[in-house]
Amino acid sequence: MKVLITGAAGFIGSQLAHELWKRHEELILVDDFSYGSKDNLIFDDHDFNDEIVIGDVRDKNLIDKLMCSGNIDYVYHIAGIAPLPDCQSNPQNAISVNVEGTVNILEHSRKYGVKKIVFASTNAMYENETDFPTKENSFTKLPTLIYPNTKYVAERFCESYCKTYGMNITCLRFANVYGPHIDCLRKQPPLVGYMIKELFYNRTPIFHSNGEQRRDYIYVKDLINLAIAVRNSTGFDCVNVSSNQNYSVNELYKIACKIMNKNMTPKYHSSNTFWVKYPQLYDGAYSIKSEILEHEVTKYSLCDNSYAKEKYNWVPQVTIEEGLKKSIDYEISLLEKLESRNDLHE
Repeated sequence: MKVLITGAAGFIGSQLAHELWKRHEELILVDDFSYGSKDNLIFDDHDFNDEIVIGDVRDKNLIDKLMCSGNIDYVYHIAGIAPLPDCQSNPQNAISVNVEGTVNILEHSRKYGVKKIVFASTNAMYENETDFPTKENSFTKLPTLIYPNTKYVAERFCESYCKTYGMNITCLRFANVYGPHIDCLRKQPPLVGYMIKELFYNRTPIFHSNGEQRRDYIYVKDLINLAIAVRNSTGFDCVNVSSNQNYSVNELYKIACKIMNKNMTPKYHSSNTFWVKYPQLYDGAYSIKSEILEHEVTKYSLCDNSYAKEKYNWVPQVTIEEGLKKSIDYEISLLEKLESRNDLHE
């Protein structure tokens, strides 16, 4: 099999590349390293750094060159701008990368006859739903924020290409993904990465609201197993990638502290301080509404995964305790390595 992976230096893309490499599949990897990392490409048994193409998914000439090299069976389109603050701060760029970049992949896949596209979507588009667990076919309330809207619109273009050209595309709506290689270094890291980093440095973490807000999480290896399972299905499809369980911030922190043998009481700040590092959100005649911030910080998420179980015989295998342990082990080794090189950017 010949497989193109966009966003291959990111958390999910790199893990997917490694799994497919172990299956002896021929890989074409591309990333512009705006969010990806060279460290993500280094595994105990292989280093992908000399194999990755540095480039932008919006670059028509680059994607044409990569695809015309011949007979790509599958495209995993993982590249995109995901951090919500980044999307809200620069919506033009988020729309360009997440929507126009996706259409560029779709159009070249159509031109060169790619058998199947698997598109990285998000359960964030359920942000305004109130009936739980959320199901793929009962999605009724459109999202509000920029990031989930870009993914929702990109899904509509995926659907359009399936209906118009008879292509095969599956949109995977990720829950909160965690596991080894999760980004703990960016300005606003995911919760799991943030907790690990603060505990590693014996710093008291700051949680917004009271820590009782609940989200659903999926371990990256379980996600990859489903991403492989869906690639022989036909037509257009949307699939939740979720463990069908959710956990509060406080519950996750308690588990992480136990694993890392730490005993620090976190601080709790009001939810309106969540995006304080992004003053541009408040510039201009209209600033972001406080209730939007409140909802984003405290929202409840829980996705139904029965469709994935029934159609693809997929069941998550990794418990939250096991997944956090593996995440912590990797992130500690990474932080120690970066610290020894004196190039850790906090």
